[in-house]
Amino acid sequence: MLAPFGYEVTDEDLEACVGRSFAHTHAYLSTKAPLPDAASVWPVMSGELYALIDTELRPFEDALTAVAELRERAIPVAVASGSVRERLDRTLARAGLAFEVTIAGDEVSHAKPAPDMFLLAARRLGVERCVVIEDSGPGVAAGIAAGMPTLGVRRTPTSAVDEATLVVERITVDAILELGSRPWTPVD
Repeated sequence: MLAPFGYEVTDEDLEACVGRSFAHTHAYLSTKAPLPDAASVWPVMSGELYALIDTELRPFEDALTAVAELRERAIPVAVASGSVRERLDRTLARAGLAFEVTIAGDEVSHAKPAPDMFLLAARRLGVERCVVIEDSGPGVAAGIAAGMPTLGVRRTPTSAVDEATLVVERITVDAILELGSRPWTPVD
């Protein structure tokens, strides 16, 4: 997407944008290349992104298993994603997943690393205890800012999840339940 503007995305750029909102990503990349406004960039970017989601998306097997096991135990599960609603819905549909509560990044005042979306998800679920499961640094920071025990999933060696309450390489229900037994203090 940035090639027409004479810029090649680096690993550093990806790290600066992973787990962040489109608004953040556009603002960041605009410092690297002379991009048009966000409203002009989104159709181009989403076209490329949605084609990849439709053809290349492979859900993490451990995540699918954990969701199924939590549902079997009648433990409510929500999704709180920095993605815009359209992208979140498309990704979940492609993965064959549906949740009672989903929060998209364009539905909260402050995106990750702010705690807004996790606090809203917990309220909408009507739960008194909540565990955040995240695979990005901004997501981990948001979970911690929400006062919730946070499971950091290290999907790549450079995943910035070290600040999480517990860091794992694979999601397991045992790890989720262990964190769920810990106290948490939600922020208002």
